[in-house]
Amino acid sequence: KKTFRPEFINRIDEIIVFHELTEEQLRSIVDLMVKDLQKRLKEHKLGVELTEAAKSWLAKEGYDPVYGARPLRRAIERNVENPLSTRLLRGEFNEGDTIIVDLGDEGLNFSVGKAAEAVV
Repeated sequence: KKTFRPEFINRIDEIIVFHELTEEQLRSIVDLMVKDLQKRLKEHKLGVELTEAAKSWLAKEGYDPVYGARPLRRAIERNVENPLSTRLLRGEFNEGDTIIVDLGDEGLNFSVGKAAEAVV
């Protein structure tokens, strides 16, 4: 992907037939992306866990019938990584904390908790 220009990739994408992803497949993609975030936070001695409700919500937010799961990375950045970064800079979380991301009435909520509260 890094070798080819985006215009070329887009043309290939138009030709290749993609089958619609299932919710289970989308949640697996969310899991993979969250593992990357967990690895980055572990370097700062922090943990992050998403509840099943949060993962399902992200899978729905990041799915587009035309583009598949491509918007998923942006959805995770916009709804998890950016708010989490802001809160980390404000000092809302301390070294050793496990941050639980759960679905609330108005989107995702972040709290400090034990890893057993969420499912990876």
